[in-house]
Amino acid sequence: MLMNMKDLLAVAHKHSFAVPAFNISNSMLLRGVVEASQEAHSPVIFAIHPDELAFVKPSFIKTAIEEANAMCVPVCIHLDHGSTMTQILTAIRAGFTSVMIDASTKPLDENIAISKKVVELAHLVNVSVEGELGTIGTTGEQAEAGSEDIIYVDPNEVEVFVNETGVDTLAVAIGTAHGLYPKDRKPKLKLELLKEITARVDLPLVLHGGSANPDEEIAQSVKLGINKINISSDIKSAFYKKAREFLADPLVYEPLTFYPQCIDAMKVVAHHKIDLFDARGKAELY
Repeated sequence: MLMNMKDLLAVAHKHSFAVPAFNISNSMLLRGVVEASQEAHSPVIFAIHPDELAFVKPSFIKTAIEEANAMCVPVCIHLDHGSTMTQILTAIRAGFTSVMIDASTKPLDENIAISKKVVELAHLVNVSVEGELGTIGTTGEQAEAGSEDIIYVDPNEVEVFVNETGVDTLAVAIGTAHGLYPKDRKPKLKLELLKEITARVDLPLVLHGGSANPDEEIAQSVKLGINKINISSDIKSAFYKKAREFLADPLVYEPLTFYPQCIDAMKVVAHHKIDLFDARGKAELY
């Protein structure tokens, strides 16, 4: 059941759970997310970054749409961290039901102007829009782009941004970074900052860089108003860790002999995240 982000997250916001947004950059990751979501009877977001979209090509979205329409749970197909109007338009033409415009590194007035323009365009075709305030950190070259230093969201800007842009959901920088954290780096969420934000605006909030954060902090953030959490590195790491076990044998080359086990490995992580976000069984609410 394919729907846009506004309608998907309205239910999560009302019932205080978070929908997992799993980044998919090939058909096997897509298959794992489809299977795990249906097994858990959980709503789900297929997230695709512009770099991933450039790799899989817009034609891949046709497959994602077919899968979504055949699923027994609510699904949104979302452009993750779109930064240009070309990327936004490409996604809308390809069939995405939600787009993110990330102008968070720009001054507030520019971020508002750019985000408002995307909202006006996307809403004409029933595509929802996610904006961002503050900047998410990054843990390395393989992770999605981010700032070397996290710039925390300013609560004073949140209400102004939401009211002036009309975004359907907002990503807030409260202490996460894209990618897997090195052993000497420990993520920590500013939950008091999140409380201050939710006291000022009433809309679904998004947590980016959700991989590798302590489970107890993630669970608490959901209780405090986070309704969408992005997961990319954790599922990909599990998938390719299992793949490397098989590919250590030079005689292994047939995809059908080992990729199903890789999919199962990533599904273990996906199920854990679904439970952590309290999304299991929540498809019943739609």
